Parts: sequence; structure tokens; C-alpha cells
Amino acid sequence: MIATAPLALRNRLAETIIRALRDPAARHELAALAEHGAAHAGWLDDDERRWAPLLEARARAAAAALSEQPLARGETDLGEALAAAAALFDAGLYFEVHEVLEPHWVRARDETRDTLQGIIQAAVGWQHLANGNVAGARSLLEEGAARLHGRRLGDTDFDALARAAAEAAARLPAVADAPRFPRG
Repeated sequence: MIATAPLALRNRLAETIIRALRDPAARHELAALAEHGAAHAGWLDDDERRWAPLLEARARAAAAALSEQPLARGETDLGEALAAAAALFDAGLYFEVHEVLEPHWVRARDETRDTLQGIIQAAVGWQHLANGNVAGARSLLEEGAARLHGRRLGDTDFDALARAAAEAAARLPAVADAPRFPRG
């Protein structure tokens, strides 16, 4: 699990990661950030340099996670978004999972919307844990687990993720490692 940076830096990096789903230049930018560092890549002002190691760790994780993902053509469809979310989740980039899935959640209806909300809640729960917010982690892991129990999207079954989120919430405040993201 990797903690997040302050809001402006967190959002800037998340936007770059999301662009990297379809834009080779954004993938190159992530690789440069990971290899040369946030300070050298012109990402940080002097007063933000203390966040360089964290941003670099997140950029390295994102670059590695997306290296095997094919570039999307235009906006990602739900299947592409779930594949990207799986890669980012398994890399410990839970905030970015939320960012990738949120546009699909906004447009979704019924069980699809509820399932996406559960995935987002579970991911953000693990991000809260990485940031040291145990109460927030417990609440979101429990809510995500409740929404994911018995749910599927296409050929992907989210019941194992539901069980893992519920078990992690029950074990807190002990650190709970996130499971692997389910795949169809």
C-alpha cells in the first residue's frame, strides 16, 4: 500500500495515470517521473519536494502496472476500465482505481452501479488504511463488502473481494493487506 500526497499533487498524478490508459505520451511522462524523480521532471515546486519519494513510488507502481495494458482507443469502456482498475489495484494504487471507475459509476444504473460503488469503496478503504485512517478504512471496507457480496460484472465475480474486504475490516486496526483484484 502506498500513501497519497496532498490533493493537488494526488489529482495531478491520477490525471496523468488515467491519460496513460490511452496516451503513449502520458505513459512516457510516468516512466520519466518514476526514473528521474518528481523534482527533476518539473513536477514539484520547492515547497513540495518533500513529496517526491511518495510521488515517485506511485509513478513507478503505475508505470509497471500499465506497461502490460494495451492502450485504449479514446474513452475506456467498462471492460477496459475494469482491466485498468485491476492492474492499479494490484499495484496498491487504490485512489487511482476510484478515479478510473468513477466515470463509469456515474453513468451506470442498477446492479452495475451498485457493484462499481462497492469496488470503489473497497479500493478507497484500502487507501484510507495506507494513509493511516483506520476508522475510514473500516467503514468503507464494510460498505464495499456489503455491496460486492454475490456480485458479478460480466464474467468477473466480486464475491472473493467482498469477503476479503469484510475480513480486513474485522481485523482492523491491524494492517490488512489487500487481496488481488478478481479477474474474469
